[in-house]
Amino acid sequence: MFIVCLLLFVAGIACFGLAFSVPGLQALIFILGILLVAVALGIPIHSSRRNSASR
Repeated sequence: MFIVCLLLFVAGIACFGLAFSVPGLQALIFILGILLVAVALGIPIHSSRRNSASR
């Protein structure tokens, strides 16, 4: 699960950088980057809450 979250996080950061070089789709790619980073941070937080509640 760590690898998936890390890949999502890196892809989100890459989208931030890519957004400034793609004319016409800057906002869409930047928002995609924000969503990818949010999901990458949210998965471990959500799974740790679920695991600690079942103990």
